[in-house]
Amino acid sequence: MKLATTIKYMNDDINEIENRMKEITGKEHTMIRAASNHLLQAGGKRIRPIFVLLSSQFGKPETKQVINVAVALELIHMASLVHDDVIDFSDTRRGHPTVNSKWDNLTAMYTGDFLFARTLELVKGKNEQQIHNVISETINQVCIGEIEQLRDKYDINQSLFNYFRRIKRKTALLIATSSKLGAIAADCDQETIERLELYGYYIGMSYQIIDDILDFTSSEKELGKPVGSDLLNGNLTLPTILAFNDDGLYRDVEQFFENPDQEELAQEVIQKIKHSDVIEDAFQYSQTYLRKALQQLDALPNNKSKRTLQKIAGYLGKRKF
Repeated sequence: MKLATTIKYMNDDINEIENRMKEITGKEHTMIRAASNHLLQAGGKRIRPIFVLLSSQFGKPETKQVINVAVALELIHMASLVHDDVIDFSDTRRGHPTVNSKWDNLTAMYTGDFLFARTLELVKGKNEQQIHNVISETINQVCIGEIEQLRDKYDINQSLFNYFRRIKRKTALLIATSSKLGAIAADCDQETIERLELYGYYIGMSYQIIDDILDFTSSEKELGKPVGSDLLNGNLTLPTILAFNDDGLYRDVEQFFENPDQEELAQEVIQKIKHSDVIEDAFQYSQTYLRKALQQLDALPNNKSKRTLQKIAGYLGKRKF
């Protein structure tokens, strides 16, 4: 079952979130407005707002507050993508030109900063201070993750621990925060908040691992960017780190990192990893996180949102792009 089918009953709220984002970015300086709207038009799955909406259904949600929280989380996500594209010198994302390629790095960085700044203005009312505190810490951790990703580029000496910590900050934390804040905005009890936060964390870890697998196994058309772009940009992900058990492949990556102009060598490495057993090994890591995510839902009320969260986990575990 496709994600769009699973969440079809939420379309009105998702459309409201889209309209709210357009409203926020449409009032700003011409350049910021143009760059922000370019990001919005590139689309995306809106996974984080979806988790905010679903988590809020385990409590007593106030629609306006929940919508604003969902918008805030998506703006943080968009800001982090803009910064990522600058760090990785990316020209395309989802098949569209990145902000830094369409304009320049300074415009991209200021656009990302603007989106970060607007998030704290959005949430007012119920549980405002608690939500602000969580959002502030999340932005802090996301920024640390971006700095660490920049620091680790073309560094061959990275462990699984380095990788899992990086994807926690890059992806999992924001999804965990989305699930947590949806529950907080709806006045859920503490156990429910913690279970939904952990669900989001485990889903986020699984989601990023699948992303890193697809970077090797999908086509450029499906990815909207070059196959193997993580490795080409000097970023070590789970498949490559697992492949380092092959001494020859380790030396090839080391040689490429020492001289990133060796495109042919990089393509050979990408093909070796794509057709090796490490793809299945990485997939099993993803499945372990998915099982942990589903376990967090067991004790929650058996409502429509719970069933949707279960279906989403199944979809994310099998997605091809």
